[in-house]
Amino acid sequence: MLTDRGGAWSAGGTMADIVLISPRFEMSYWGLEHALPFMGRSANMPPAALPLLAALTPAGHTLTIMDENIAPIDFDRCARADIVGLTGMIVQRHRMTEILQALKTCGCSTVVGGPWVSVSEDYFGTLADTVFIGEAEETWPRFLEDWSRGAPARRYQQADKTDLSLLPTPRLDLLDLKRYAFGNVQFTRGCPFTCEFCDIIVLFGRRPRIKTVRQILAELDLLHRMGQEIVFIVDDNLIANKRAMRDILGPVIEWQRERDFPLTFFTEASLDLADEPDLMRLMVEANIVNVFVGIETPNEDSLRETKKLQNLRRGGTMVGKIHGIQNAGLEVWSGMILGFDNDDDTIFDAQLRFVSEARIVGSMVGMLNAIPTTPLHDRLAAEGRLDLDDEPAFGTNVIPKRLDRMVLRDGYLRILRDLSEPAAYFDRLDALYLDGPLSGDQGRTARLTGKPWLRRREQARFLVRATVMFARLMLWVREPDLRSEYRRRILHLARVNPRPALLFVYALRAAMHYHAWLLADRMSKSPAGVVNSY
Repeated sequence: MLTDRGGAWSAGGTMADIVLISPRFEMSYWGLEHALPFMGRSANMPPAALPLLAALTPAGHTLTIMDENIAPIDFDRCARADIVGLTGMIVQRHRMTEILQALKTCGCSTVVGGPWVSVSEDYFGTLADTVFIGEAEETWPRFLEDWSRGAPARRYQQADKTDLSLLPTPRLDLLDLKRYAFGNVQFTRGCPFTCEFCDIIVLFGRRPRIKTVRQILAELDLLHRMGQEIVFIVDDNLIANKRAMRDILGPVIEWQRERDFPLTFFTEASLDLADEPDLMRLMVEANIVNVFVGIETPNEDSLRETKKLQNLRRGGTMVGKIHGIQNAGLEVWSGMILGFDNDDDTIFDAQLRFVSEARIVGSMVGMLNAIPTTPLHDRLAAEGRLDLDDEPAFGTNVIPKRLDRMVLRDGYLRILRDLSEPAAYFDRLDALYLDGPLSGDQGRTARLTGKPWLRRREQARFLVRATVMFARLMLWVREPDLRSEYRRRILHLARVNPRPALLFVYALRAAMHYHAWLLADRMSKSPAGVVNSY
């Protein structure tokens, strides 16, 4: 419908006043909601999709991005807009519904895209005027053209996957990046594997698509100019195309070296990274310090069941491969899943043993969840083993085969509690950094040995940050036992290995521990409000 509210006429039609919204997340493991105050930040990372859509918006339209994780939505501003767009994941679906209901009285066109509506197209019913299924780099400009002519479609879906080599640099200038703990950047999309539960290959396909070196370096330049220091490479599997990644990491290393390594990265990769020593060396040289790996389970029958065969390839045990990645200089975070068909009640202790033996400090654990459009969802629907309620009674829509649903939920909560038990958590941290292969100085300061004055300045910055975070922990953590444990561990470290970067790592991990501990504690006291990470 054509409108003259805020629109200016051009030869091509009406120019739109557009608001793009990233809704508030529900509390989650990676949300770090309880850790962010210690870090002096409001949210963990900016929304990646909206600055890219803004960059793809033709000149003449006006754009505002609102991230509800940073500040409340200005609905008065939305009421003055021609188009209000929302994106969101499964954990944002309820808030998305509330926002769309509030926008019904505004008179604007409402559009929805993102991972959740792409796999559950009818979820929002008639609340949204237009939905975007899958990637939207081609369909968003097409929609704006249709809208300017007064003929927007109800549904848009690209016929082909986006050619990443044609994408512009995201409009990060539309965000207040200082409010976020980490920046983000994308090198590739897609994953060659066939894990049954995963929606990544449904949304992005199995053929990895890659940005050019020029694009990647331009985005790094922008992040650096805007003051970012720690950046998440958001690729679902950074090494999906190993040959191409080798070609990319070389220029990234050179870019870092020319600027004295201003960016520290963390990322995601599959476990077969352990079989690629030269690739791990390049990642470390590029100042990638952490890698999230989808381990899923120590139960090999469950890995075969879910077609996670890359974790079963020859060349050593999974624990041995994780140690190999750590020995190369990369800390490993893990994703673990409970409730596969081959899991029985022994899986809970098996997972705890695995995480301890592997020296994994941060482990995201969740119950198996069947996302619509995935092979797992199709299989369980055919078997009549899906809980179809929007809020499943036991925290997951999967009805397990060999576990009672309450046993699965309670076992999940026990693992969360045990993993965040302070002594066990810091013992794993000590095993990795004090007794193991990581020094805590494998990042930027290790790259500055040829510039002692710059190295000393960087060490001083780390020391100041560690001191500030330690003070906040001592002042703001209300639980005396936790506060005492944080003090004991950090002061012990200051005596035996007083590297400023390592002190900062321990203070940061204490803040992250507080979030995980508080999340587990509150869910255990109210199991009906369980938050499932998967």
